[in-house]
Amino acid sequence: MANRYLSVVNETKGRILGDKIQKADSFWTRAKGLLGRKVLLPGEGLLLYPCRGIHSFAMRFTFDAIYLDRDYLVLHTIEHMAINRRGPILKKAWAVLELPAGTVAATITEVGDRLVGC
Repeated sequence: MANRYLSVVNETKGRILGDKIQKADSFWTRAKGLLGRKVLLPGEGLLLYPCRGIHSFAMRFTFDAIYLDRDYLVLHTIEHMAINRRGPILKKAWAVLELPAGTVAATITEVGDRLVGC
């Protein structure tokens, strides 16, 4: 059986973003997203694709979000996305990686970095 988790690394900075990243690549998995979860633990996350924008309506916790293009270059980051908010819709985005709040700062991830493992 194939591993159900992805390990995602910021190749530019040499930092691990998570080793228990789940894919949300169907209509239903993207629609559900993180809804119903109480928390994201360190190392966990959700990679939504295709995806150009996200929201945090009905969420129970804040999280970080990283918008990526098709080459997995970072286009935009949101740190500590507040509950009941809408993130931007980016025309060039292909995916959004949702991670525990504080991950972007802890890994020094910024626009232009390349992620691998996605």
